[in-house]
Amino acid sequence: MASFNRVIMMGHLTRDPQLSYLPSQTPVVEFGLASNRRWRSKEGEQREETCFIDCQAFGRMAENISKYCKKGRPLLIEGRLSFNQWETPEGAKRSKHRIHVDNFTFVDTKAEAESSEFSSSPSSGDMDSGPAPPKDDIPF
Repeated sequence: MASFNRVIMMGHLTRDPQLSYLPSQTPVVEFGLASNRRWRSKEGEQREETCFIDCQAFGRMAENISKYCKKGRPLLIEGRLSFNQWETPEGAKRSKHRIHVDNFTFVDTKAEAESSEFSSSPSSGDMDSGPAPPKDDIPF
């Protein structure tokens, strides 16, 4: 029987990403992601449930997440789910799921998108590098 292990999740970072390096000097970042679900109960009461999951990314992706993401920032990730089990020194058995991130996308909230301004950087050559056009003047 074939298997398929793919996870797509969007949520907010629960803590600042923690960047470290493997002995091979490969960057690795670990962070938590929280995703909310809202619904109305049979009694008409507004309910909410939050799912917390640990995530891990490697290489250049790890460096970018560490550099540009902070606690509370929304992030869309895609990866595979893994299940880790271990035993504490006291003998208690522990386990948790983790997403190994293969791809991610920065997600801006409406407030962040409205407050950010276009910026232009000087270009090489004879091109005029004046200010970028306002959002409303972009034809697409």
